[in-house]
Amino acid sequence: MQTRNANSNQFKGCQNEYSTLKRVLVSKPEHMEIKEIINETQKHFANENIDIDRAMEQHVQFIEVLQSHEIDVEYLPTKQNLNEQVFTRDIGFCIDDQIFVASLASEVRQEEVKPFVDYLDENNISFTRLMGPSIEGGDVILDNDVIYVGISGRTTLSAAEHLQKSMPDHRVVPLQLSEEILHLDCAFNLVDESTALIYSPAFEEQDVQRLKQTYRCIEVDDQEQFEMGTNVLSIGQRKVISLPQNKKVNQALRDEDFTVIEVDLSEIIKSGGSFRCCTLPIFRKS
Repeated sequence: MQTRNANSNQFKGCQNEYSTLKRVLVSKPEHMEIKEIINETQKHFANENIDIDRAMEQHVQFIEVLQSHEIDVEYLPTKQNLNEQVFTRDIGFCIDDQIFVASLASEVRQEEVKPFVDYLDENNISFTRLMGPSIEGGDVILDNDVIYVGISGRTTLSAAEHLQKSMPDHRVVPLQLSEEILHLDCAFNLVDESTALIYSPAFEEQDVQRLKQTYRCIEVDDQEQFEMGTNVLSIGQRKVISLPQNKKVNQALRDEDFTVIEVDLSEIIKSGGSFRCCTLPIFRKS
């Protein structure tokens, strides 16, 4: 673990997944391509691959929606050889006023942290770089003093234990994921303080019961889980950005009095991530 200290008036932190989003980091999908298959979704779309022009158009529309809600969107620079950079969530995570730079498990993605570190340095923002066991931002879901950590092929139990030692004022809750699930946010997500989306088959039964005792859980079925049904983005005030394809999820959210903003990201999800994956929040207003 490596910590760099600095001061910045621009960075204000995040306490959870659902407070009003004010500042987020993204990367354009201008070099997206399925080259080396690194998840189950890519395996399905490998022959079809990515239409970069269409992915760029969809990403622009998504960013326009964020900006229309007065969210400050900042871009990390992309590199030709980094095909997964659009998924900025994985390269780090923000807990309260601390930013952690992730230790990425996939070798083909490890270079993605450099533009993030450069951004933090250039903006004089303190951060902690995790150098040990792998942990990725898609496996970290924050609910104020509770941190859920998915134990997956990308994030180890020892990394979750290390995070607990680093954050003694929080309670880290490890959640074992089934082998085919890439990250925690592909099977579980919070949309407000009492409501979650869940794909129950991804978890051990005792963890499903624990989550259902804590939250009103909206079940996501097999098809909509494959279409990244849990990987929505809450932007605050009970507003959620979701794919139009996931009709059951969207209707269930509306039935719970959420405003669902439908944005087509169907080209980008071919590589295994959706709205939450494509955003790295560093300021949510409580």
